[in-house]
Amino acid sequence: MPFRFAAPSDDALPLHVIEQDALAGWLTTQDDPTRAWIGASGFSGALGETLLLPGRDGRPVGALAGYGSAKTRQRLRFALATAAAALPAAIYRVASGLPPEKAAEESLGWLLSSYTFTRYAGAARDSARLVAPGAVDAPRIETLAEAEALTRDLVNTPASDMGPAELESAARALADRFGAVTEVTGGDTLRDGFPMIHAVGRASPRAPRLIDLRWGTAGPRLTLVGKGVCFDTGGLNLKPGISMGLMKKDMGGAANVLGLAQAIMALDLPLQLRVLIPAVENSVAGDAFRPQDILTSRKGLTVEINNTDAEGRLVLADALALADEEQPDLIVSMATLTGAARVAVGPDLAPFYCDDDRIASALIAAGSDAADPLWRMPFWDPYEARLEPGIADLDNAPSGGMAGSITAALFLRRFVTATPRYVHFDIYGWNPTPAPARPKGGAGQGPRAILAALPALLDL
Repeated sequence: MPFRFAAPSDDALPLHVIEQDALAGWLTTQDDPTRAWIGASGFSGALGETLLLPGRDGRPVGALAGYGSAKTRQRLRFALATAAAALPAAIYRVASGLPPEKAAEESLGWLLSSYTFTRYAGAARDSARLVAPGAVDAPRIETLAEAEALTRDLVNTPASDMGPAELESAARALADRFGAVTEVTGGDTLRDGFPMIHAVGRASPRAPRLIDLRWGTAGPRLTLVGKGVCFDTGGLNLKPGISMGLMKKDMGGAANVLGLAQAIMALDLPLQLRVLIPAVENSVAGDAFRPQDILTSRKGLTVEINNTDAEGRLVLADALALADEEQPDLIVSMATLTGAARVAVGPDLAPFYCDDDRIASALIAAGSDAADPLWRMPFWDPYEARLEPGIADLDNAPSGGMAGSITAALFLRRFVTATPRYVHFDIYGWNPTPAPARPKGGAGQGPRAILAALPALLDL
């Protein structure tokens, strides 16, 4: 599905974006037939309302899109997308009423509102198309929409068709498209260099692997690490069915870093990019790793397994250790890591951890500007002791049930010791209920904010 703006055309219908409290004033500028038609229709400018304006021959000559009030818009992103989804299929151009400072966000929302996942049923619907408002960077917005679509497609695909091999294929296809280089270490060859990735994935008939993608030969070095658990049964600490139902999305971290990588390469940013994805399936079999096992990580740290359902941090740890060996300018990890993060901030916010106040401030500001909201969480040092079980260096699932997202982040930080700048995102990667431009299903969380912040973070 191409996420493209319509070419400017004389046939494009003028679209007037109408705030509720501005409707009366706008009506005074219209002729009597138009005022009569709008009055008879009951159009009020409420958010999501739409109305076609007929010409003398009955064919539409324009349209209205309700933009609600400042209060209603404050509660959601991509407000204009509510109208985009309701308008008949045609080409529209914004003629009035769209605040310039919201043009980029609303244009992106318009493109994203046309997303549908049709791999298994249905077909893409004809949708209302928009001519890019003159003030926006149309190619960049199209790039953002396509990157988000990639992330959504990967997360929405069920594990039957999105195992470690298929995730590798998606990474290779992306690499081929942009001239990147991909290396993959898989199966039993992981035992020596990436023992925890191997341990988590060995029970599945679909072999685990570490995907390593590189692009760019000059500029600052950015390494993205994404959790690629293609399905998570919980292992021998088996999840209940209700918790297993959404575990096709447990590779959401990998999907998000691949979407971000696509945007970086499409925009040809002047940096050296590396993407690391430990791709596994956490299954149950005779050779599954067990509670009370002690694993030795790539970094040499030993880890006592007190819950096989805390597997994401194990595979990320080996990948982060590899990333850290190269000491890039910035490491970013993304993972659907803990339920504790969902309890803390819900599904809409992407919590992140960072020790650098300048980086954190840049990310938060960029997230606000990019309609990709973030929330900073603390690497709280007093909780470090909870990670130490006594018979190993680390505990993968500290007891007590408190601060679960923080202790998981602290666990990961133990594997990044040579690189001073590290950010970890504990995302949800899923919309549980439909919202404007964000249908129920897989979702990007964090990539637009990261992308917008990169010039400040890496001095691009």
